Amino acid sequence: MNLRTNTQTSKTNYAFADDEIYYPESDGKPMAETDRHRNLIVGLIDILARYYSDRSDVYITGNIMFYYVEGVPEEVVSPDVMVIFGVENAERRTYKLWEEKVPAVIIEIASRSTFKNDRTEKRELYETLGVKEYIIFNPEYPKTLPSLIAYRLIDKEFQPLKIEDGRVFSKELNLELVDTENTLRFYKSDENRFLPTANEIIANDKKEIEKLKAELAKLKNE
Repeated sequence: MNLRTNTQTSKTNYAFADDEIYYPESDGKPMAETDRHRNLIVGLIDILARYYSDRSDVYITGNIMFYYVEGVPEEVVSPDVMVIFGVENAERRTYKLWEEKVPAVIIEIASRSTFKNDRTEKRELYETLGVKEYIIFNPEYPKTLPSLIAYRLIDKEFQPLKIEDGRVFSKELNLELVDTENTLRFYKSDENRFLPTANEIIANDKKEIEKLKAELAKLKNE
């Protein structure tokens, strides 16, 4: 959720003795303001990581220091969720744009204190960088701010996408993002299903185990 932009700061504050630029791996701030925000960020990253687990060229991450100007470590942002196509699916300590590719999709989980920044400074930054889709989700209830806002880059400018019944289609992900009034979910319309959460997978596995146990017991009694 954190944004740092200050090109006036001297680069020498971030240089080693051999003049190598140092790009910090943390800003020292918490991942999210509340448990709900943190759990949602972790959950969305986990769901997408499993969805693309068979792709070696898709990198899913979030809350990582994203540097977008080479040699200027003050120009940094830490998106909540990022999806990048065409790069190696491997862990990174930081994300340096000049060594990588522009994220296709960025999702920010907004709070009362970050909502304005998410809609102004971050929107302008992501538009400038060429992010194809930008989604803002507000998980807080009762609602005092819009729940779901989405933009798509068209002719180098973000155009708002229409939200219908709390749903918006992501062309980049080929998934719908759905505000269920409890959380944000990914929906695969061609299969008529939500992408499962970790808890749902565990619950389903338990059901399958119990079903197998019952079948085995039945066979023993025959």
